[in-house]
Amino acid sequence: MFPSSDGRWSRALPIALSALLFSGLSAPSARGDDSKESSKTYRVIVFGAHPDDCELSTGGTAARWAKLGYPVKFVSVTNGDIGHHEMAGGPLARRRTAEVQEADKILGVQETQVLDNHDGELLPTLENRKAVTKLIREWKADVVIAHRPNDYHPDHRYTGILVQDAAFMVTVPNFCPDVPALEHNPIFLYSQDRFQKPNPFVPDVVVPIDPVFDQKVDAINAMPSQFHEWNPWLGRYENEVPKDPAARKDWLKKRLEERYGAAADRFRDKLVELLGPERGEAVQFAEAFEVCEYGRQPSKEELLKIFPFFGESEEK
Repeated sequence: MFPSSDGRWSRALPIALSALLFSGLSAPSARGDDSKESSKTYRVIVFGAHPDDCELSTGGTAARWAKLGYPVKFVSVTNGDIGHHEMAGGPLARRRTAEVQEADKILGVQETQVLDNHDGELLPTLENRKAVTKLIREWKADVVIAHRPNDYHPDHRYTGILVQDAAFMVTVPNFCPDVPALEHNPIFLYSQDRFQKPNPFVPDVVVPIDPVFDQKVDAINAMPSQFHEWNPWLGRYENEVPKDPAARKDWLKKRLEERYGAAADRFRDKLVELLGPERGEAVQFAEAFEVCEYGRQPSKEELLKIFPFFGESEEK
């Protein structure tokens, strides 16, 4: 659905037009004037399935938003209590919560919340839909980010479905009436992935994270249970992880450079479209987002106000 000129919802325009809405994004329109609207801060809430998913998908963008004064909240929809080869249950959940809180502090994220759902057992129940709806309302979110609902991990898929199911319900007063409904539906965004079926990820905005990349590395490094222990064990490369803390961080940084460098290369055309050829080609690391066809559909001007990182005066 698209908002008509008088503010009412209309089904007259086909959903396919949403892809065209952003085809004209370009660097000159990325900066507004000096008006109050051009300097507006947006309230952002990000949902990840586990305590590390928000940081991986949106950590760099969140750090850039935080520097502009945007209130950002990260929510882990499960407590991550099976995400390790030696620990589990309450001790692991408490460890991962402490790690993600430290990571988010490094990023400048204003608030962190870990929901007490078991890792690997998340389901798109009515109870969980209500919990997600209430969190979006309580944060008074303008922007909501989550996984797409096609992903290898069931917790990722169902986090995406729960957030999708909350889009619109956040505006319905008699759904979860104990928390006031939002007057305006937020803009819902997907974080990037590489899955192709049933449909591939198509970015509407690609954020250069070079200015905050070291900050993001520090944040990921603050979650050793995942990035120094569990993931290396799972991938059978645990013998590669150095014992010395400084060497271990350098090792992790190289892996993250590969990951987010690949994202910049994959979405290079969009970076060039947003920044122009010279600046777009110079970006080393990036995070990407796609506008969900549920929720409010932003104009290209509004999208670039939400992500105000493309003007000539922005740090390179």
